[in-house]
Amino acid sequence: MNIKKRISETINSIPKHIDLVAISKTKSSEEIIQAYDVGQRIFGENKVQEMTEKQRVLPSDIHWHMVGHLQRNKVKYIASYVSLIHSVDSMKLIIEIDKQALRNERIIPCLLQIKIAKETSKFGLSQDDASKLLENSIKYRNVKIHGLMGMASLTKDELQIDNEFKKLKIFFDQLKSRFNHLKILSMGMSSDYKIAIKNGSNMIRIGSQIFGPRN
Repeated sequence: MNIKKRISETINSIPKHIDLVAISKTKSSEEIIQAYDVGQRIFGENKVQEMTEKQRVLPSDIHWHMVGHLQRNKVKYIASYVSLIHSVDSMKLIIEIDKQALRNERIIPCLLQIKIAKETSKFGLSQDDASKLLENSIKYRNVKIHGLMGMASLTKDELQIDNEFKKLKIFFDQLKSRFNHLKILSMGMSSDYKIAIKNGSNMIRIGSQIFGPRN
């Protein structure tokens, strides 16, 4: 099955209010264009250099999302064009994004990455740290926190995945009652996006289901 058919099937399988981020890391510009040609405009990358190289050569109406762990010294390379940073996990990173956004005369939308998985290798903030970060971020005028992102454990135990997403949705709703500008809950990937949608996700990050296995 080709990319155009796979992405069309994915789009048709999700509710209209859900944003689909096509995770195009390691995929060629030619493969991305196949998804673009059927109307996909949001693409996600996890490496700054790769995303920047693609952004230079691909259509200008693509919205580029940084979904991988972002080092502070790399922010300057994406500050002029990135549409959403999913992986904010420290005050130092917020300060750097704000500084680089100001230099580019723009406001950069961001999500706070919350640790919900059991694996120690996963990045992310605790709920307490995220609450404090959200409060402290308000004074930085060139960064706007639009919501939360979380990655469930890499497991076949669907009940565990369901519980992890459920906890993040409860936390999102709690924060939203205090910070009503929060709109995005980014959770769900190729293996678990249906469980994420059931638990209130409104942005999913799909890679292998669209582009096939990673190179």
